[in-house]
Amino acid sequence: MAELGSPVSDVRFPEMREAVVRALGSLADPEYQQRISVERRFPHAGFHDDLDTNISTLYDDCVVIPDPRIRIGTVLVDGPEIERLIELDRALDPMIRRLGDVSDAVYLADPAWPAVVGAARAALAAMTGE
Repeated sequence: MAELGSPVSDVRFPEMREAVVRALGSLADPEYQQRISVERRFPHAGFHDDLDTNISTLYDDCVVIPDPRIRIGTVLVDGPEIERLIELDRALDPMIRRLGDVSDAVYLADPAWPAVVGAARAALAAMTGE
C-alpha cells in the first residue's frame, strides 16, 4: 500500500486522509479487487474489504468526491490530487448510476472499469507523491 507522503501534516484530519489513500489503493489494484472482492480470499480472519466499502469511504465517509475542493485543508491538499479525484468521480459516478447495487464482479467485468482503475491510480499517485 502506498504511503501518505508529507502532505498528511497539512490536513486537519490525517486519519481520514489515510482512509482515502487506502480506498484508492484498493480501487487502483485490479488483482487485489479480484482476490478480495470477487474470490473472497482474505489475508486473515476478520478481514473485510469490498468495492462498496471503498466507494462509501470516498463518497460518504470522507466526502472527497464528487467535489474534493470542499475538503481542502481538512482531508486533501490543494493541487493535483483535487483534479485527479474529480477525474475519478467522472469515471466512477456514471457506472454507479448505470449499474446500481450489483455484485463487485459485475463492476469489475464492466468495460468501463479499467477507466476507474486508471483514475484511482492517478489519484493515489497524486496523494502519495508517487
